Amino acid sequence: MTKGKILIVDDEKHIVEAVRYNLDKEGFRTIVAYDGAKALEVARRELPDLVILDWMLPEVEGLEVCRILKHDPKTAPVPIIMLTVKSGETDKVLGLEMGADDYVTKPFSPRELIARVKAILRRAHVPAPAEVFQLEDLRVDWGKHLVSLKGKRVELTSKEFELLRTLLEANGRVLSRDALLDKVWGYERAMEIETRTVDLHISQLRKKLKTVARRILTVKNAGYRFVLDE
Repeated sequence: MTKGKILIVDDEKHIVEAVRYNLDKEGFRTIVAYDGAKALEVARRELPDLVILDWMLPEVEGLEVCRILKHDPKTAPVPIIMLTVKSGETDKVLGLEMGADDYVTKPFSPRELIARVKAILRRAHVPAPAEVFQLEDLRVDWGKHLVSLKGKRVELTSKEFELLRTLLEANGRVLSRDALLDKVWGYERAMEIETRTVDLHISQLRKKLKTVARRILTVKNAGYRFVLDE
């Protein structure tokens, strides 16, 4: 029994084969594409459980592939991990805006990549509660994964949605960056993960929540909290 179907997209065949070998060894079923156009075709046809997507691709670049997949209702729920040599904050923010769920910077270890794949798939298969949360202009339907402000839908990535849920479920308590990494990303403590990842996602979440963003407070040397009662 396979653990899930993973689409690997990279124009460097040795990278594809290395990733494929390690995922196959872990019990995943793998499919591949070597350019952006083929990636879109395969993703729409196969509907994988997760896509590992290189940033720099021929035909259609990876960032555009990510944007297209995340704006297509059929493929929007599929998590995307981007492989990139770009480690700058601006590049990461751009990827987050396009809907990427996570990043792995080249060169990377197969162990790290597989840990991230497992963490994302584990979160994706946790059933959401059916309740609706309402606060000021913010409305969140957990069961439908819908967020709206003043009745207008707010497009959140899967990580932004899980981050919002985790902050709200804390019921006003402060959550450290490490705690948020563990709860939202599910990384093993042994992995060296940048806590800056949390800061970038918080920044994007604040932008999208607009007036409600003031309720997400940065607590110096501690982490973040969502203020429910002002």
